[in-house]
Amino acid sequence: MTYVIAQPCVDLKDRACVDECPVDCIYEGSRMLYIHPDECVDCGACEPVCPVEAIFYEDDTPEQWKDYYTANVDFFSDLGSPGGAAKMGVIEKDHPLIAALPPQNQE
Repeated sequence: MTYVIAQPCVDLKDRACVDECPVDCIYEGSRMLYIHPDECVDCGACEPVCPVEAIFYEDDTPEQWKDYYTANVDFFSDLGSPGGAAKMGVIEKDHPLIAALPPQNQE
């Protein structure tokens, strides 16, 4: 099991979760952040600091955002396990599900 970042993060990328993550497993794509499922240790530190409540334990992801689990996993299909987000910087891509979304209005 792992944590999942869902739709509220798209076009926001607050990064409070990145600062809180003790294992540096939250990577930054072009439009949202992604949790590496093999690097996440399920500590849950990221979830309460997210200002838009975009992070869910995999089994607790709301039904309308269930596809975001696959998006988080698939984001790393060609990256493998880099072993830390900080050294990667922004990865100039997104999963097709996220890339296809219209711009999100952040209030």
